[in-house]
Amino acid sequence: MTWLVVIVGLVFLVFVHELGHFAMARALGVKPRSFYIGFPPALVKVKRKGIEYGIGAIPLGGMVRIPGMNRLAGHDLMTYVGPALHEDPALSGPVQKARRLLDEENYDAVQAIVPELRAEFDAAELTPTSRRASNRALRELDEATGPDAYWRQASWRRILIIAAGPAVNVLVAFVLFFAVYSTGAPTGNASTKVGEVELGMPAARAGLLAGDRIVAVNGHAAATFDRISQLIRSSRGAPITVTVERNGRTTTLGPRRTVESGSRWIWGFVPATEERSYGPLTSAHYAARDAWEVVSGTIGAFASLAHGHEKGQLTTVVGIAQIQAQALKISFNWYLQILAFVSMSLALLNLLPLLPLDGGHILFTMIEAVRRRALAREVYERVSMVGLALILLVFFIALSNEHGGVPH
Repeated sequence: MTWLVVIVGLVFLVFVHELGHFAMARALGVKPRSFYIGFPPALVKVKRKGIEYGIGAIPLGGMVRIPGMNRLAGHDLMTYVGPALHEDPALSGPVQKARRLLDEENYDAVQAIVPELRAEFDAAELTPTSRRASNRALRELDEATGPDAYWRQASWRRILIIAAGPAVNVLVAFVLFFAVYSTGAPTGNASTKVGEVELGMPAARAGLLAGDRIVAVNGHAAATFDRISQLIRSSRGAPITVTVERNGRTTTLGPRRTVESGSRWIWGFVPATEERSYGPLTSAHYAARDAWEVVSGTIGAFASLAHGHEKGQLTTVVGIAQIQAQALKISFNWYLQILAFVSMSLALLNLLPLLPLDGGHILFTMIEAVRRRALAREVYERVSMVGLALILLVFFIALSNEHGGVPH
């Protein structure tokens, strides 16, 4: 159940990100062709008013297909339909006509002949592979030359559509931070609740669980963590019993010996922190502060990478999921706070000026606005390859990050 909640939370963040792109595109008159959670092939799909909605079989993100993300050139068309022309040379005439119109940038004329082209290809005898490639070519030809094609929109419209995804993630992060501070935020002070249990330690062998609340050690009541720590350290290696409240019931664990760590005797667990609620104005202030701390921390992490240092502030999706699962065992508000950090991090990651990320599309839109003409599709494709390589580099660096705590 814990992992299900974690997965639902991550899917939710992807959903609202893609929803931001989708909603802004529709508001600005650009009609998306599909909206998926996950990636195709589709597990479930339905079509409404020309838009395909679905849940994909590959749960690695989400997808909004906005028509005409890049300008289609004549040679792009030929790349797609080359195999079909080889199988049926009779298609060459109408295809060459479309190519000429594309090279002349007469997009309205291309739109007018798309039905004719589709009829020609439907009538041709093609292998399944060539037909799939041709269908994709005709789809892109239709979408990239239509009046609502993304690349044909004014620069400010394109920037708003792309920026809407990260913007929604920032908004969600703020709302989650606000909710946490309004209902009970961790204070940093140790509480009597168990936050984490170390594997292989006496506490784990005794059956102590994250989320348990310790009420006594060796039969001595302990109302604060300082008192718990004092009783455990005074054992000096002797077996101890720990009484906890779990799911409304009181349970005594042990006896198990404490072990020496440095100059202290410990049982092997990390306490959760106390939580405190705040009023609306204070909650809003702290929510904005935490959102900014994610920004500055992320900038610092990437700056350290650029200088060859590792600060341990980057992690992978798997690492994030593990942290969330552990937090959920302690407190739902802890989980929400981490989910807010992830939402902010998702926004910042997408704003990196690298294709195919959102920030890369915004940067290239600005470049095209200065040039007053669109960049060639090949430029987008080559820069995207470099961007993917850099993203993978960051991912592999993040694999080495570790998170720890002080045991008791």
